[in-house]
Amino acid sequence: MTKTKSINYSQSKTARLFHGDDSFFRGVMGPIGSGKSVMCVMEMFMRMCRQEAGPDGVRRSRWLVVRNTLPQLETTTIKTWKDWFPPEIFGHMTAKPPYTHKLRFNDVESEVIFLALDTPEDAKKLLSFECTGIWFNEARELRKEIIDAGTGRVGRYPSKRDGVGATWYGVIADTNPPDDRHWWYKASEEETPPGWKFWKQPSGLSDEAENVSNLPPGYYETLSAGKTKEWVDVYVHGKYGYIKEGLAVYDKSWNDDLHFAGKKLDVKPEFETICGLDCSGLSPAAVFVQRVPGGRWHVVHEVAARSMGAVSFAQLLKQEVALHFNGCRIQYWGDPAGGQRATSDERTYFEILAEAGILVRPCMDGFRTGPRIQAVLAVLNRMVEGKPALLLSSVCNLLRKGFNGGYQFKKFNTAGGGDKYSEQPEKNEYSHVHEALQYALIGGGELKLAKRGESQKAQVSFFNTDGWI
Repeated sequence: MTKTKSINYSQSKTARLFHGDDSFFRGVMGPIGSGKSVMCVMEMFMRMCRQEAGPDGVRRSRWLVVRNTLPQLETTTIKTWKDWFPPEIFGHMTAKPPYTHKLRFNDVESEVIFLALDTPEDAKKLLSFECTGIWFNEARELRKEIIDAGTGRVGRYPSKRDGVGATWYGVIADTNPPDDRHWWYKASEEETPPGWKFWKQPSGLSDEAENVSNLPPGYYETLSAGKTKEWVDVYVHGKYGYIKEGLAVYDKSWNDDLHFAGKKLDVKPEFETICGLDCSGLSPAAVFVQRVPGGRWHVVHEVAARSMGAVSFAQLLKQEVALHFNGCRIQYWGDPAGGQRATSDERTYFEILAEAGILVRPCMDGFRTGPRIQAVLAVLNRMVEGKPALLLSSVCNLLRKGFNGGYQFKKFNTAGGGDKYSEQPEKNEYSHVHEALQYALIGGGELKLAKRGESQKAQVSFFNTDGWI
């Protein structure tokens, strides 16, 4: 080629450690603007150049670059790549998906394929690729199923039967911080798989901040202005956290300092115990509450599952009851849809639960979202003898994150620029446990109490013990 490009890349402290490591999976997390994407771009370039040459003297490799959506892939990932390796210098790049860049320089020939993968079904797309390595860009937006599928496709090119195999193969990934329920957190902080390694970049406001020489003066100070503490913690300080994007369903009523116990609440067999069940679909959930003398509620336990059918969830729930509620008499209230025949063998969800010894009453007021939310609001807005009428145990992580904004009305973009939100709460990982809580409190009589306009009364009792199991 007649055209040339000078690659002037200054490595940060984290980048030097990242590039100098040969682990199978390497992940880097940090603030926005900290140079994570460029670090991964340059890692691919370095590995291309270090690949052992084949019998014909050519260093061959193939790479996949994965982002969760096509617009993000086009406007961020590919843009960053082309800034460093413009096609007019390094080789032809296709103009439509799947975008493929065929690089040729010196003795290197490398193919880079850019993919948008978001759903578990997308994992199947990876099965047709054989590559040297994969870069997962903004990994917090990608499901673990995608990551797992990708790890099985690396190290397959170049093939040893062609004279030489991959000198190094594996996965690299970068991300802004996710919350502490994410697969990244679990792999990085709790149980790191063999051959996996993670790095955290320092805060953008610290003396050790990285990539600041490539940013405008005062970048992170300006970025922090007008933002919430949660936003700054995640995007400026690089800490794990959750960012509210919609309107929290209980925005004006939930007070984390008031309603969160900050410790595990003991289960008392002598207290009235109610379990609410959201048991339609494949993301069933259960929430256990106990009525404390005086009319207050302790939310003591949550159970949530993904991709789990009725029979498996019934057994899981039975095990949880045996483990945590020994000696308690539990009354179950559930989503009325659980009484409809929806399984392949025409049994209802409630019938399957009954076979496991769990007798569920349909919560008939539960067909409408508004009344269900009203039942919870009635409790959140009530004080009993100077104490909140609802106290959440520290073991209820999903419920707490839902209260703090995860259970939300989704925000829409509008032409006029004003805020507009969905009429129904968004269906997500937090909605199922919150609907289960709603059924529990309705079963405990809170909706009737709210409708009667008696939400300030401390002493409440709505049903006798018939039907207890």
